[in-house]
Amino acid sequence: MQFHLNGFKPGNYQIPDSIREPAATPPIIDLPKDVDVLIVGCGPAGLAMARQLSEFTDITTCIVDLEDGPLEFGRADGISCRTIEIMEGFNSSEMIVKEAYKLNQNTFWEPDNIKPENIKRTHKIADARIGLSEFAHGIVNQARLHELLLEGMKNSVTHLVPHYSRRLLELDIDPNLTQDLNAHPITATFEQSDDSKSAKVETVRARYVVGCDGARSSVRKGMSIALEGDSANKAWGVMDLLLVTDFPDIRVKSFIQSKENGAVMTIPREGGYLVRFYVELDLLGKDQRASDLNLKAEDVIAKAQLIMHPYKLDVKEVAWWSIYEVGQRVAERFDDTPIGNPDGLIPRAFVAGDACHTHSPKGGWGLNTSLPDTFNLGWKVASVLQGKCKPKLLQTYSSERRKVALQLIEADRQLSKLVATRPTSDKDAPEAKTNTVDIQKFMARQNGFVAGTSIEYNPSYICTGAENQHLASGFKIGQRFHSAEAIRVADGGRQHLGHLNKADGRWRVFIFGNKQNPEESSSESYKLVQFLANSESSPVRKYTPDVADIDSVIDIYTVFQQKDLSIENMPDFLWPAKGKFGLRDYEKVFHAEEGNDIFDQRSIDRSSGCMVVVRPDQHIANILPLNAYQKLTAFFDEFMIAQNQS
Repeated sequence: MQFHLNGFKPGNYQIPDSIREPAATPPIIDLPKDVDVLIVGCGPAGLAMARQLSEFTDITTCIVDLEDGPLEFGRADGISCRTIEIMEGFNSSEMIVKEAYKLNQNTFWEPDNIKPENIKRTHKIADARIGLSEFAHGIVNQARLHELLLEGMKNSVTHLVPHYSRRLLELDIDPNLTQDLNAHPITATFEQSDDSKSAKVETVRARYVVGCDGARSSVRKGMSIALEGDSANKAWGVMDLLLVTDFPDIRVKSFIQSKENGAVMTIPREGGYLVRFYVELDLLGKDQRASDLNLKAEDVIAKAQLIMHPYKLDVKEVAWWSIYEVGQRVAERFDDTPIGNPDGLIPRAFVAGDACHTHSPKGGWGLNTSLPDTFNLGWKVASVLQGKCKPKLLQTYSSERRKVALQLIEADRQLSKLVATRPTSDKDAPEAKTNTVDIQKFMARQNGFVAGTSIEYNPSYICTGAENQHLASGFKIGQRFHSAEAIRVADGGRQHLGHLNKADGRWRVFIFGNKQNPEESSSESYKLVQFLANSESSPVRKYTPDVADIDSVIDIYTVFQQKDLSIENMPDFLWPAKGKFGLRDYEKVFHAEEGNDIFDQRSIDRSSGCMVVVRPDQHIANILPLNAYQKLTAFFDEFMIAQNQS
């Protein structure tokens, strides 16, 4: 798709440039008095949290933001493979895939040995992340991602919409009420921040609060949580440009290092014309902020022109620009419990996204770490509120996501040093020892982390079964379910199995059959299905309310090696009657495709088969043999609450 030809215009790219208009400022509606979950901040973390909770009619959610309406101009740009996988869980990946610029190549430029005042391309390579996911790493306006999440919220069963123009004045957490799960221990006081002459003050009581309100988070300050790490010491300019240039790689992601003037990183944007520039600026002094430099957009452009000599940059329009500081910080804790939580307290307040980890934007990790923060948290809060899971589950958010944040901070620290050409702004300082080859090697080492596909949670009661990892070595316990295709038995349709893992709060169990015919009652697969369908100790029976569909809590799928199977010969449990009319679900039984065999692609033991248990956030929780009935039950018993059974 091409757009922005005659100037940058934000909004829905499905609307032609000539008539596309920014969204109107939403009306101000009074805040509710009491809610289950209060979300502060409409960035990617806040919207991903709200998007999940919007699917549950029995949970009242309120999301507020300081701004007067949705984001219009980009901040983050990169949408990682993993983020698109998450958006597929929200049924919103198609537009991102269609509209985004897909990163296929990287080029590297260094000073020309013959004319060092000029830059020269050293090499061009394929992007290291290709093949890590069925989705490619893409570039799209962050505001467009927000728009898709907002549309999903509004069109959900709860019709959830944000409350804008709200400034958080005070956050109070009553320690005497936090361990009473029926209480509302959170009291948040807001002031309307619109242009009205009399600012209205409103108070919201909440059972849980999630601070997604950025690096200067008021929620984090209200929780007395400190940020730890390095202060900023380097300034960079970032800008989205429409320009005419003779630089040959303007539509390829490029790392450019000059001899004397610093470095530039360019990233093509969606639409075919827009380009993002990251421009190395000066060293910051002690206690100095980037805003103290008093730079204008023209100054950043002039610096880029010096770095990219002899190529010309004729900038026609600056769609957006900013100056940022390179510094890496992470919150000492991600919830309201003490560090280490020695008393096993249940957290009631959380921070996510930039509110708990800050870094440079060059690696594209900000949005792509913030959104998975609350994708991890959202289903946990929902399942506790709905009485499906024990409240101790909420303790796992901080331990799982803080580990990722620490990895992010270290990776960003390394990349920031590699991309910068000089350790200081002093032109007499020694030149950087690294070159573009070092950047290339770093990106190759970090490709899974950059893509988000290698993020792995530590062993716990919701990430276990390492002794059975050999049964499916391509499904790494703790990492996300790596999708692959299989063929639906009922109609021959090809299905990406990972796309069955929707963001609806349900657990999934994928049964990969062994070499025995699953239609035979003596087979391990058949006996496992009979256990799940009929046994009193079956987790499906134990944790599903009698009045609910059989797959409403734990959804079972089967993938068999045999090709000539018939759906009518499968147990009823695998094509269950659902809904008020008892309609059959024909989309739970699959077989491997010849020449595109998931058993080969994910190294699944053909002789033994296995069960792969997938969490509601698409991460693999457990791998078990087909006959491990009691271990499967014990796994769910650890954190789930049995429902009333007749």
